[in-house]
Amino acid sequence: MAFNKLRLRQIHRWFAPIMVLPLLLTLITGSLFQIANLTGETQQFLWLLNLHKGKFGALDLTFIYPFLNAFGILTLVVTGITMWLQMRPPKKRKR
Repeated sequence: MAFNKLRLRQIHRWFAPIMVLPLLLTLITGSLFQIANLTGETQQFLWLLNLHKGKFGALDLTFIYPFLNAFGILTLVVTGITMWLQMRPPKKRKR
């Protein structure tokens, strides 16, 4: 399926701001929980693991949150690489 450059940029531009918050949340909570694990304070920071997995209090998205994260990052990677590959090489100067 061939996409034109404008459509790829639109998809990428639409997904990027949406995916920033979930990816940052996953990155920060995973890193902080790993630090807690290394220091032996795992039991006191299990709430970080819940956030990391997608459990936001009464809103439990643990069954779909990882798939949404994966779909979003995969879309950004594919559109980004495709746009990068479509860039024209710089024209050579004539001497």
